[in-house]
This record gives sequence, C-alpha cells and structure tokens, in this order.
Amino acid sequence: MQRHVNDHYVKQAQREGYRSRAAYKLLEILEKDRLIKPGMVVVDLGAAPGGWSQVAAKLVGDEGLVFALDILPMDALPGVTVIEGDFTEKKPHDALVEALGGRQVDIVISDIAPNITGMAVIDQPRSMYLCELALDFACNNLKPGGDFIAKVFQGEGFDEFYRELRSNFQRVVTRKPQASRAKSREVYVVARGLKV
Repeated sequence: MQRHVNDHYVKQAQREGYRSRAAYKLLEILEKDRLIKPGMVVVDLGAAPGGWSQVAAKLVGDEGLVFALDILPMDALPGVTVIEGDFTEKKPHDALVEALGGRQVDIVISDIAPNITGMAVIDQPRSMYLCELALDFACNNLKPGGDFIAKVFQGEGFDEFYRELRSNFQRVVTRKPQASRAKSREVYVVARGLKV
C-alpha cells in the first residue's frame, strides 16, 4: 500500500485526472506505436476503472467511439460507452454490436489481469486464459487490418500465445513501459494488421 501511495505515476494520475496509473502505460506504448487516431473505434476490454478508456477517448475525439467492457461496474466517462458484463457472453456482445451501429472496430485494447493470489502456478494460467479470451475477441471483432494491444505476464504459456499472435497479425512486438513496475513480469504485446 505504501509503495502505491508514494508511486510517481499514481501521484501524476491524481494530478492529471486519470483514473489509474495504467493510463501512462498506454500513453507510452502509443508514443511508440501511434495506433489510436481521431475518428477510430476502440474497444477496451476489462476497462475498469477506466484509465485506458480515458486515453482512448481523448485520442479518437468526437468522431471516434470508445467502448469500455468490464464485469465490474464503472463510472461514466465523457466520450465512452460503458457496457457492463463479461465480454465473452452474448448479452454484452450484442449490446456492443448494436452500439457500433454498423461501424467496424479499429483496435481492441486489453489491460485485463486476474485477481492475483501471489501463487504463480494459479495466477499465470488464469492470466494466459484471459489473454486468449481477449485475442479471440479481437480476432472475431476487429476489421481486417485492425490492431490489438494486451497485457501479458511472461511465464508459462507466453511463447505459445506469442506464436498465436504472429499467426493472426502481420507484425507483433512487445513493450515494457517505464510506468510498468520493474519487478513485474507484465509486458504489453502490440499486434498490428489482423490477417484475413
């Protein structure tokens, strides 16, 4: 708790009005990879509390759309449509399709992590399972050539997941933002150009 309270990015998020320090991870990735542009349609999986959705909404502007999906309740955000529910289930998915109004999804972003137990033998498989679900969602909902950014924990299952990304996207790289704690095994995969 002390580490969190004294964290530079936590303080910066409070000053700048972001809902979480995670906003800086996405901002840093986008500085390198410039994937979210004005007018785009963005789907944020596991969005609560909304830091990534805030970043996306600012970047897409008034012509773009941002959809935040999470099983957790999330307070409203300007420029963001919040859909509460499990993104793998029919009802939230149908709500998304209806809200899209025929527009195609340009990018899926995912900062999902399981509730951490501290036991790698439990946490790693749970994390990889969520990554697989997010990838499946991206492959089924992105427009051809669309992009995908996701948090992944390095460990068992990572190499297989990376290979799966490379078979579905034209270019895949990993990023370790400075805002990501040095001791954390988390990295972010940036997958560009969904193959059809």
